[in-house]
Amino acid sequence: MRVVNVTVGSNTGQTELVEQGRSRIKWIRSRMAMLASTRSEFETSQPFAGRRIGVSLHIEPKTAVLLETLHAGGAEIVGTGNHGSTQDDIVAFLQSQGIAILGSRADTLADHHANLERVLDAKPDILLDNGADLAAGVLARGMASAIVGGTEETTSGGDRLRGELGGKLPFPSIVINDSPLKQLAENKHAVGQSVVESFMRITNLMVPGRRFCVIGYGWCGRGIAQYLRALGGRVAVAEVDEIKALEAALDGYRVATLDALAPWAEVFITATGRAGVLPAAAVSTMASGAVLANSGHFPWEIEVDRLRDMATKITDLGGALQRFDFSDGRHVILVADGRMFNLAGREPKGNSIESMDLGFMLQALSLERVAKGSGLIAGAQPVPDDINRRIARLMVATMRSAA
Repeated sequence: MRVVNVTVGSNTGQTELVEQGRSRIKWIRSRMAMLASTRSEFETSQPFAGRRIGVSLHIEPKTAVLLETLHAGGAEIVGTGNHGSTQDDIVAFLQSQGIAILGSRADTLADHHANLERVLDAKPDILLDNGADLAAGVLARGMASAIVGGTEETTSGGDRLRGELGGKLPFPSIVINDSPLKQLAENKHAVGQSVVESFMRITNLMVPGRRFCVIGYGWCGRGIAQYLRALGGRVAVAEVDEIKALEAALDGYRVATLDALAPWAEVFITATGRAGVLPAAAVSTMASGAVLANSGHFPWEIEVDRLRDMATKITDLGGALQRFDFSDGRHVILVADGRMFNLAGREPKGNSIESMDLGFMLQALSLERVAKGSGLIAGAQPVPDDINRRIARLMVATMRSAA
C-alpha cells in the first residue's frame, strides 16, 4: 500500500499544540464509554487490518476518539477535515499518533479541495465521508472499483448520494444520518443543544423573548426549535414540506413562509442541508440588525455571495461575526461566514460528547460491517437494523448506570 507522509513539526509551538490536543481529547475520551468498549473489541479482532480508510470529517476532539478506535482496529487512516471547522491542536495530536490527517483551520476552500485530492491520491479502499466529497471524487477519478465500501455522515451527503450520484456507486455506502438513533439523539437533541449554545456564546445575545425563525423542520430543525423555546425564545418555522409544516404547527410553533416571517424574526437559523433556502431576496425585507446563521453541513444554505454583492460595506466584528451594510441604511449580521456555526464559530464545541459517542459507534460498527462485506448492496443504504438496536441497548444501559 502507498505510504502517506504528513510532516509534523518539531518546534516548541507544534509540541504545545500536540499537548493541548492530548489534554482536550483525554477529557472527551473519558466520556465516550461505548467507543471505549468498541476499541477494546477492535484491538483483538483487527477488522481493518490491511485496510486504508480515507476520511473527510470535522476534525475535533470527538472525531479523534473515533479515529483512534479505527486505528486500534488495524486501519491505516488518511484524512482531512471539513472547511472552516478543523481544530489545529487535534490535527497535531493525531499526526503525533501516526494518524495521517491533513489541513488546518486557516485553510482556504482551495486548500480544502487540495486536501481531498491528497486523500484520494493515497488510494483508500474504505471511505468515511461527510458530504459525499470522497464518493464524488472516486467516481470522477474512475477509481470506484477499488473501493470496498464506506459510510456517509450527513443529511447533505445522503441527499447527494441519492441525487447527483444516484445509481452510480458500485460499492455500498451506509448513510449514518438515516439511523433513527442519529436522528433522535444527535440531530434533534445534540444539534438542538449545540446550536443554541453556540448562538449564545458567539453573539452574547439573550434567547428569552427574542424572535427566531428556524428554516427547516427535519430532525435538526425540530431540536433547534425545541431548545430555543425551552429557553424562552419566540419561535416560528419556515418549512416547504406540507407534512413537516403540519407537524411544526401541531407542536405549537407559528408556521409560515419565509417571505411572511422575514420582517418578523430577529434571528434566522437554517437547518435543511439544501442550497439557497435563505435567499438574498429575503434579506431585503428583514429588520435592520437581523442575525443569519447556518447549522447545515455545506455553507450554501444562506446566499452569502449574493449578500456580498448587495452590501455597500462589510465589517468584521470579530468572534465569527460580520456586519453587512446596505444602501437603504439597514444591516444584517452573518455568523461564521455562513458555515456550520456550531463547529465553525469561535471556540467551537460541536455536539454533546454522549451524542457523538452514539453517532460514532454507528460509524465504527457500520465501517466494520463494510470491511466484512456481509449483507450489503451497492449504493446508499441505511444502517443495518441489528447495529441500531445493539447501540440503543448500550446507550440505555449507559444512561441507567449513571442514574
